[in-house]
Amino acid sequence: MEPRDARAGARGAPRLLVFALLLGAHPGAKAEVRLSVPPLVEVMRGEPVTLDCTPLGAHDHFVLEWFLADRSGVRHRLASAELHGTELQDKVHDSRGRSPPYQLDSRGRLVLAEAQVGDERDYVCLVRAGAAGTAEATARLNVFAKPEATEVSPNRGTLSVMEDFAQEIATCNSRNGNPAPQITWYRNGQRLEVPMEVNSEGYMTSRTVREASGLLSLTSTLYLRLHKADRDASFHCSVHYRLPTGRHGRLDSPSFRLTLHYPTEHVQFWSGSPSTTAGWVREGDSVQLFCRGDGSPNPEYTFFRLQDKQEDVLKTNLEGNLTLEGVQRSQSGTYGCRVEDYDAAEDAELSKTLELHVACESPGRAGRGVPGASRLLTLTAPQPASNPFYGPCPGPDAPGPSSLPHKAAREPFPKHKNLTFLCLEPAMAPQCSREKIHVPRHGLQGPPGWPHLRRTLLPAKAFSPSHHKLLSSFLR
Repeated sequence: MEPRDARAGARGAPRLLVFALLLGAHPGAKAEVRLSVPPLVEVMRGEPVTLDCTPLGAHDHFVLEWFLADRSGVRHRLASAELHGTELQDKVHDSRGRSPPYQLDSRGRLVLAEAQVGDERDYVCLVRAGAAGTAEATARLNVFAKPEATEVSPNRGTLSVMEDFAQEIATCNSRNGNPAPQITWYRNGQRLEVPMEVNSEGYMTSRTVREASGLLSLTSTLYLRLHKADRDASFHCSVHYRLPTGRHGRLDSPSFRLTLHYPTEHVQFWSGSPSTTAGWVREGDSVQLFCRGDGSPNPEYTFFRLQDKQEDVLKTNLEGNLTLEGVQRSQSGTYGCRVEDYDAAEDAELSKTLELHVACESPGRAGRGVPGASRLLTLTAPQPASNPFYGPCPGPDAPGPSSLPHKAAREPFPKHKNLTFLCLEPAMAPQCSREKIHVPRHGLQGPPGWPHLRRTLLPAKAFSPSHHKLLSSFLR
């Protein structure tokens, strides 16, 4: 007949628990049996474990039995050992389908060759020592299993910051651990304190599943209301699990980013082609225009040219790039870019413009390409800046220039000392000489109210290939 049910709740007890039961063999006589049993044993899954039950004191004869107490409190006898003098005879009665089966060592201790999650039970040791009495103690076995690598499945769709509710961000999975771990979420390395209750700002859900192996898998899903600042945010989840002797472990998932939809707020428009500090480009070159809005995904870009206050559409694309091949002086003017974003705020500035100035090509480059040919310089005045003067470029067979000393060149322009000279071939001859300038005989008259302006040429031999700049105050 099995002994009565007496479960021991000994988790908080000292490491070594001593039980004593005093029985009177006859009136006036005392006897006692003391047991040394650790109340709590912790082990990693797969490791061997030995449950100790040692009767203390000298006993010539006793019977030691091990019982497994199930969750309902019912005991099932596993093994027993009987001491006769100095010889301990042991026997395993029922391993209850466990593989490998239970064993008893030479001291009557219960041996589990490989700890399994299903071994997490209460094990009762009962000792009968005849007239000395009977004692029992319970050892609790906890089996720990480190979870597998943390997996995260982010939302791969496009999430809009214009929604006023929390959207699904990602799902985090921790598989085959014991006991059940905990999952926390992080944004830019900072822990997200989100509740389990559904709300419009953010929350998380959690679900735990016991696998056929007895191990536990945990799934957590994060929901957040998103903002434009989250476009550069890095998210990840962490699994926190427990280990024997109060230790803890952590497994982080790979980090991920989200694809967000947010409206355009600002637009940038610029030219990526080489130009002077005054913004001029050379006739015949290709000009690249770039337009970028800060919305996502990339909106549609419309490039246009303003002529008589009317928009002449040049191109529409998603890249935001426009190339003008072989520009001519007639293409000088105002160019614009507009972002077609219908989700943008009403006060958002979605259009930008810039001025494109195309200067004359040199006769040597445009015509014969003779290395000694003169390089054409454009002469402009600082005022009025909104009405620059353009004249036709002389061809390669234009009348030859007449040389004038530098000092004499100042005399036709006594009221305009800040005239500037623009070197048009920086790669070949970018430095202008101050020694001599050449004024062609076919001088051109400027707009009304301007002094008499002339096209100015310099000899190629006076140029140095080491400079690339705009020379000012040539006629100071």
